Amino acid sequence: MSTKPKYYIVEASALPEVFLKVAEAKRLLSTGEASTVNEATRMTDISRSAFYKYRDAVLPFENMMTGRIVTFQFLIHDQPGLLANMLDIFPECNCNIQTINSIVPSNGTAVLTISAETMDLTVPLEELLRRLRAFPGVIKAEVLAG
Repeated sequence: MSTKPKYYIVEASALPEVFLKVAEAKRLLSTGEASTVNEATRMTDISRSAFYKYRDAVLPFENMMTGRIVTFQFLIHDQPGLLANMLDIFPECNCNIQTINSIVPSNGTAVLTISAETMDLTVPLEELLRRLRAFPGVIKAEVLAG
């Protein structure tokens, strides 16, 4: 069984309703229309467990398209030079970093978001994400928005 993720393009009407509600809950959270997961799940009439189960797997198609600004979120170890070295992956893939935001590290880890222009990306977005996930010191890497 393969451990690398596979992606499919599926017309929204063919999806189970819970996936559409998870996507809507994520949109409510990202726009500030809901300030907590509890509020977003109440507004979309899904359980919090359903939201947490599918939140990382459900992304609208436009979020995965290249040629846009893509926002990545990382959980990384708090190690000297890790961020500087990790950033080298972006120009290697012809990806132009626009913003970098970090929360003060705690318990030996840091949360980091990087927004990057992917118009001239020389590898598929999934490959860039695979390289970022595989970088030593990266605990978690995901696409937040595109």
